[in-house]
Order: sequence, then structure tokens, then C-alpha cells
Amino acid sequence: MSDKLPEGWVETTLGEVAEINPRESIKKGALAKAVPMNKLGSFEKKIIGFEIKNFKGGTKFRNGDTLLARITPCLENGKTAYVDILDEGEIGFGSTEYIVIRKKEQKSDKQFLFYFSISPKFREVAIKLMTGTSGRQRVQTQQLVNYPFILPLLPEQKAIAAVLSAFDDKIELLREQNETLETLAQTIFKQWFVHFNFPDQNGKPYRENGGEMVDSELGEIPKGWKCKEIKTVADRIAMGPFGSNIKVSTFVDKGVPVISGQHLHGTMLTDGSNNFITPEHAEKLKNSRVVPGDIIFTHAGNIGQVSIIPKNAKYQEYVISQRQFFLRVDKERASNWFLLMFFKSRMGQHLLLSNSSQVGVPSIARPSTHLKSIRLPFPTKEIQNKFEKLTIAIMDKIHFNHTLIEQLSKTRDTLLPKLMNGEIRVKGFEQ
Repeated sequence: MSDKLPEGWVETTLGEVAEINPRESIKKGALAKAVPMNKLGSFEKKIIGFEIKNFKGGTKFRNGDTLLARITPCLENGKTAYVDILDEGEIGFGSTEYIVIRKKEQKSDKQFLFYFSISPKFREVAIKLMTGTSGRQRVQTQQLVNYPFILPLLPEQKAIAAVLSAFDDKIELLREQNETLETLAQTIFKQWFVHFNFPDQNGKPYRENGGEMVDSELGEIPKGWKCKEIKTVADRIAMGPFGSNIKVSTFVDKGVPVISGQHLHGTMLTDGSNNFITPEHAEKLKNSRVVPGDIIFTHAGNIGQVSIIPKNAKYQEYVISQRQFFLRVDKERASNWFLLMFFKSRMGQHLLLSNSSQVGVPSIARPSTHLKSIRLPFPTKEIQNKFEKLTIAIMDKIHFNHTLIEQLSKTRDTLLPKLMNGEIRVKGFEQ
């Protein structure tokens, strides 16, 4: 190899320091935890979720193993994960397109192997070793196993893994905190606008304390509320650009950021990792330009995602992709925070998806027209404003956590390649 060896490092192969696709046994037909490819994020350590299925075949693994996608485009997209969803002694299974990497005692650290597998040098080698027809290329596992790399010895592997894991542990803690905060906001919404126990004039739960209810076309609602269609409180409802107006070939280094499905996983828009188009290109897509306060929906693919662009978003203008549509609320007539939480509630999701199809790519038919006609009980503006004031305090904390997550992720991603090539050394470990 041409790479110069840092002091104390050795030239070796993945096969010498790790077990690749170790043999495990699950009885045919037995129920076990299954991790399909869509449960792996892009360069995300944590597995997104799992299913309980009858085992019919697939790659098998245990806690502490690393799952590496070996097929295009999953490999290029960084689909890799560290397994920690199983009980002690439990065996899970997943796609036959996984390469399973397991530590060898006294030769490798299990956490280090995960970080090594997402390092730029390793990914570069793996991608170069792909063969096959276009669109179905796969890594040649044996060639990857025997490819020479320079690696630190076990003590430094553990030290490197400890540094990088500290970032991921903090990121995971912040994500869990955000999930708790979002659940809190949804619980408040349910109490106020489903059970109608918003604070009355005396600060007590309205319905529980004899608040007057009246009949409406949508059932009993508190006195003073009205049933309205979304279009009566909307300043604007529009879809992303049709066709292929936003192509990979049109992306630039700086400009107007593009919102896609990956940015809509929580209540708040997740900034970061945006692609950009030129301001001139964005001007041609002005009907798809969105700003802080707009509510963004996904109408094709992973339908039902709903997020708001916060007032303190990273950018002051975005363009939505062709699978999104948005709602801009007339704030004199309604609260965008009330409507955001409505569409994230069970009732709102039901109404939003009532015009959807699961044939082919899941999609909502005529999403803009459908959204305009959705009818719901609207609280008084005073109650909406009280809810917004309470909710914004929660959402500001969520946004602050998102910002910290982005900063921690960038620092980790900057450190990772330097730690993996010996440019930065961890002090204090024992050789």
C-alpha cells in the first residue's frame, strides 16, 4: 500500500480482524426480529425499527454486529447500522444484501468496526469493488474482505470508538428528548381539541367542568367553535414542481435549499444535508417556494409526513420537491401551530390519508384540492392563540436540540476520517 503507516498501526485486512457473515441458525418458520433495508438510515448508527416475522431466509446477526448494505444504491447512500435491538443471545435476520461484520476477540472492537465501515476510505474501496449490471451492482464480498487497509491495534480502536460513540450517544439522547417533547405537545392537543378540556375562563378543563356543548355537522363541539374547511383559513395551498424540474444535474453548491422527504421526519423541519438550486432556477418555481411558518406535507412515497418550517429556521426561503405540498395559513384567521398539530393527530392523519392509494408508489390523489376541502371543528382564535403560545415554547426547545444534533453530527463527521487514517490520534489509551 502507498499509505504511510501511523506509528503503532498495521497493514491488515478486514477478514483478519473481523468475522464476515458469521454462521448463525434460526429454525425455519420461527418468529424472529427482522430488519429490512428500509429500517437502515443513511450513515445512521441506530436501526430505525424492526418487524417480527417468520424466518424463511436471509442474513443473520446478533447484537454488536454491523450491517452493511452491499447493493447499489443502498451502499452509496450509506445504509449501515450497528445492531443493538436484540435481547441477550437473540438472533435477528434481514436482507440477503447485507454484509455482516462481527468483531474478533483480541483483534477488533465492535464499535470501531461500525465507524470504520462508514469511513470515507472504506466506502471508497467498497464502491470500487462493486460489479454487475447497471442498477444491480453489488460489492464482491470476498474482495472486500481481502483488501489491505491500515488499522490501529485494539487499544486505539477502543479509544477511537469511545470518542465517536460519545457524539452518537449525545445525539441519540437529544433525539429521544425531542420525541418526548413532541409526545407532550400531541398530548396537550388531544386534551384540548379532542376531549375539549382546554382551559376555561377559570383555568379549569372546559368539558369536565360543565362547559356548554352544541350540536354540529361534525358532532358535539364547544359553544363558540365553528366547522370550517381548510381553504377558508388558508393564505395559500400549493404543490411542488411537476415533472423533473428539480434534477440532480441542476444542483449547485450554494443557493436556494430544496426540501425533500428526508427533512420531514419530525414536527419541525430538519435542516441540514439540503441540496441547492440557483436563485434563477428557484424564481421559475415560485409557486413551490416556502418560508418559515409554512406547513409541509408529503403526498407521494412516505405519505403522511407533516412538518413546519420554524421561524428560526436555518434559511429564510426554500423550494419543495415534487413529492411535497404546503399550506400557508392566514394567521388572522387561524393558528398554523394548531393546524400543524391537528394534521399530526390521529384524526388529522385519517383525514389527510383518506384520499390515498397504496397501488404502486403510495400517494394522495389531488393533494392540494383534497387538503382544501378537509373540514374540522375550529376553536375560537383566543383558544388557538393560547395553544400556540404553549406549543411554541416546546417547539423552540425541539429546534434548539435539532441545532445541537446538527453541530454534533458535523463535528463527528469531521473527526471520523481523521481518526480513521491516523491524522488525529487519541491520547491516553494503553498500548
